[in-house]
Amino acid sequence: MCGIIGVIDKRRQLMDGSKIRESLALMDERGSGEGAGYAAYGIYPEFADAYALHVFFDNVRENKPAFVKELEEWGRIIHDEPIPIYEAGIKKVHTPWRFFFKPDVTKAQEPHTTADDIVMRLVMHINSARKGCLIFSSGKNMGVFKAAGWPEEVANLYRIQDYKGYLWLAHNRYPTNTPGWWGGAHPFNLLDWSVVHNGEITSYGTNRRYIESYGYDCTMFTDTEVVAYLVDLLVRKHGLSEKLAVKALAPPFWDEIDAMPAKEQELNRALRLTYGPALMNGPFAICVATADTLVGFTDRIKLRPLVAGEHNDRLYISSEEAAIRRIEPDIEDVRMPKAGEPVIGRVIA
Repeated sequence: MCGIIGVIDKRRQLMDGSKIRESLALMDERGSGEGAGYAAYGIYPEFADAYALHVFFDNVRENKPAFVKELEEWGRIIHDEPIPIYEAGIKKVHTPWRFFFKPDVTKAQEPHTTADDIVMRLVMHINSARKGCLIFSSGKNMGVFKAAGWPEEVANLYRIQDYKGYLWLAHNRYPTNTPGWWGGAHPFNLLDWSVVHNGEITSYGTNRRYIESYGYDCTMFTDTEVVAYLVDLLVRKHGLSEKLAVKALAPPFWDEIDAMPAKEQELNRALRLTYGPALMNGPFAICVATADTLVGFTDRIKLRPLVAGEHNDRLYISSEEAAIRRIEPDIEDVRMPKAGEPVIGRVIA
């Protein structure tokens, strides 16, 4: 189940959220009305050099002061405001708020601490220790908008059509192992990384123990949260390319590696031995986005569908071809990637 869609314009031409809303709504049968969400990149140009922290408050008056104090210990709040929401047939469980925040690396005690490191630690600490608030988006010039509801309802709640971005992710959720709630809806985000996922990561326990050994705290008890953190670890911290990260997360089987040419065999063996605990088992199709890249891939057997298509400067990745054609009816270059084969689109301007 679950429906996913991602689109990137390689020249950073902006797209409003109306078409992505229609595309996701086309896959309503893949959801259950218990969660949907959107991620958009390029939507905050006036605060492009600040981290846009999207937060759910249970009670703004009670929870916001302590949250603000925590941020001010590590940097400066440039601006904050409630995220505009509108009547959409969804019960308001939390109040969405956004803070534009600039960390101060001189306040860190450890050497070589970056602004990304500070924001990551704030996200981990606040989401695990602070009651009544949850940071669900923490990248620059981007934001996640999600709630418990149908795709159309969530889009209407945030007026997604009013946002313009050059890269979009969207997800229609069918919860299986966790209840439907606002924080559990996709996309999941950390810094500039956003993830949408269809399927189930059966290696969740192993993957979680591995990622927590590197200082990440998994507080939402869902496998997709772990995927976002694994990508951050492998690409941002360990410096792997997106292609190599996919090979580590969804590697070839050993008999396939044994049949590879010597150099390729050596590389894949090294990845499997180094990142064995990061290997993800189970049926899944995943889209990952960052500020300049969109990546789609499936499990090693392709037990969940994934379709890719290109038209002019735009790459589309989705669970269904029909969802892509809802955005671009004239698309001709449509393909179904092989199991474990990454589909990657990057900005070129």
